[in-house]
Amino acid sequence: MPIINKLKKIKGRIRKFFGIRLIKSIRDLIIFQQNHEFQQKHPNPLNSYGKKCFSQNDEDGITLEIIKRMKITKGVFAEISPGNGLENNTISLAALKWKGFWLGSEDISFRYKNSKNFQFLKVRITKENILEYYNTTLQKINENKVDVLSLDLDGNDIYVLEEILKKSEHPNLIITEYNAKFPPPIKFKINYDPNHVWRADDYFGASLSEFTSMMDKYSYSLICCNSNTGTNAFFIKNDFIELFKEVPKDIEKIYVAPRYQLYERYGHPQSTRTIELIFDQLDKLN
Repeated sequence: MPIINKLKKIKGRIRKFFGIRLIKSIRDLIIFQQNHEFQQKHPNPLNSYGKKCFSQNDEDGITLEIIKRMKITKGVFAEISPGNGLENNTISLAALKWKGFWLGSEDISFRYKNSKNFQFLKVRITKENILEYYNTTLQKINENKVDVLSLDLDGNDIYVLEEILKKSEHPNLIITEYNAKFPPPIKFKINYDPNHVWRADDYFGASLSEFTSMMDKYSYSLICCNSNTGTNAFFIKNDFIELFKEVPKDIEKIYVAPRYQLYERYGHPQSTRTIELIFDQLDKLN
């Protein structure tokens, strides 16, 4: 009798396990279909280029289309708060053999080596220290300008970004997290706090209108918000605006509301060996 009960428990666990997997798979299929439809129907044609590679959502495809139009084949990337290094907006640029650096407070979860082509500095970024770390790390890869800058600090992004723009050479493309809860024309930004910690609520960052107003002072134009989730906004230097004539001028036609549903699984599981290979090859470049 005990053996029969034990077998029943095992069968129950197996059914539960596969039932959960099935539910998650169906959920991912629904999210995939919804994202595809939203990309195609969005009033900003640039959204149709969205693809997920190493980014959390569809940011990689948008980034690749933007740098393609800018004709930047070998550039320099910088990521402020790259997470654990397994999922962010600049791994795809490292795969293109771009040089670059990351600044963030989390440990990197794959094997890497600081070199003349890539640098990672573990540090908590604030408005007060960003310029020191940004400029010294850029010097370590023997460069004086960043082409693509990505920020995802879950809080003080707008303050840190403005410090960079005030005193450093301006990147061609900036990707920054915005607080999509606040649609245009609402201007909102949290109070600056160097010790801010995001509590998984709506008190973080700044609204799209707040970012757009600030970026306008430094001659940048908003050209896209990623349509899969409404998490990241893309700003380019006004020098390149003629390359994006199809992008709407109205911020409300670029804005994407919060759609924070994330895939449980997208394609094959992520392997650290894949990313290690990318950075090994980057390290070996002349």
